[in-house]
Amino acid sequence: MNEIEQTKKEYQAPKTNILGTIGRWLLIACTAIILIIAAIFYFSYRAITRSSADIDVNSTIDVTPTQIESMKQIGEWEFLSISNEEMIDTVRRGFFSDDELIRIYYGTLRLGINMHKTKPHFIRMENDTLTVTLPPIELLDENFIDEARTKAFYESGSWDDQTREDMYQRAVVKMKERCLTSANIASAQQNASRQFYQLMRSMGHENVKITFENPASSK
Repeated sequence: MNEIEQTKKEYQAPKTNILGTIGRWLLIACTAIILIIAAIFYFSYRAITRSSADIDVNSTIDVTPTQIESMKQIGEWEFLSISNEEMIDTVRRGFFSDDELIRIYYGTLRLGINMHKTKPHFIRMENDTLTVTLPPIELLDENFIDEARTKAFYESGSWDDQTREDMYQRAVVKMKERCLTSANIASAQQNASRQFYQLMRSMGHENVKITFENPASSK
């Protein structure tokens, strides 16, 4: 009987060792699978978080140097146009009679800004606000009188070119005095501010501030 039991024990011992080895491998395999699944979830979460962060950061579009250069290349940018006419006369005293010349001049004065005159860093970020500093409003073209439309209203006697040139320059001065008022300059500034504000908003900026180097005072 003892020999039979001894034989049984010797026969059953290998089965116990095999089951133990299989159990250990199963435990290791399960642990590895759990670690792989955990790693997949971890890196997937990191990828989603990173993508969300990138979307948040890129939600505000920066003004690139190329875009800034494109704005400067616009050159003259008109924001207000004023049509005007002036009557200029001159009299030449004579011994028997006086000669008189009356001419009517027509002109269109264009007010705006010259983007070539912008200073470095005229577009900059100040905290969360995009600030744009524009050149002052100016008369874009000094040759605003349409000479083709200029006509003589009354003319007696003969007149030389110098007299006509003097009358032309007087018309230029009068048109500037009439049209280059603080109110008109302020109106041009408002138009410029509105257009640049809309331009910056269309580029993705929520907070935009438009200023001028020499702002006009409205009356």
